[in-house]
Amino acid sequence: MHEFDQLPPVLRAWLAHAALPWRPRSVRRAYDRALALTGEPSSALSELDRLEALQLAKDTSLSVGG
Repeated sequence: MHEFDQLPPVLRAWLAHAALPWRPRSVRRAYDRALALTGEPSSALSELDRLEALQLAKDTSLSVGG
């Protein structure tokens, strides 16, 4: 819980609505990487949405095809 509490408010809010159970360290790493590339917090959050959608699609295809 301590790691979650250390996240910036924008990431805590994003995690509250995330479809997957992200670990605070993982979401922070992905966000920081996206922020470094885009330079804009909203674009970095969009990248988190994209990454989550990719993982959901992958999980869905595995459960359907698997």
